[in-house]
Amino acid sequence: MNRVQFNWERRPSHPAADALRTTVCSCLEHLDCGPCEVHVLVTGDERIRELNRDFLDHDRPTDVLSFPDGDVMPNGRRLLGSIVVSLDTARRQAESEGHSVIRELQELLLHGTLHLVGYDHSIDQGEMNRLEIDLRKELLS
Repeated sequence: MNRVQFNWERRPSHPAADALRTTVCSCLEHLDCGPCEVHVLVTGDERIRELNRDFLDHDRPTDVLSFPDGDVMPNGRRLLGSIVVSLDTARRQAESEGHSVIRELQELLLHGTLHLVGYDHSIDQGEMNRLEIDLRKELLS
């Protein structure tokens, strides 16, 4: 069984943990990732900008960051890593796209989860993008 743990530095105005946990777990099941764990930090633009600067040398906020791990934990699950999402950016993007903040957070977590399992849209000739679109249709519709 997969597990998703949240750390909320910022919270959406509506309860979101169940929907977001389901999105990540469904993605992991679809990809047959076995028993694993993902940690999620929901924060704001200022904090994600710091992380983006410190770890990727990009001094700007972004919507989502992924930090793969891979260690096996004492409970037998593999820690895939951590996903950091900016609620500020998610709100702006949701408004721009015309959907809910929770839907935007789901899309960002789906994207981050794909990075944790090894996909990289910057080098994969569109493979991650195609998979992400298919998973959005299957898991978020």
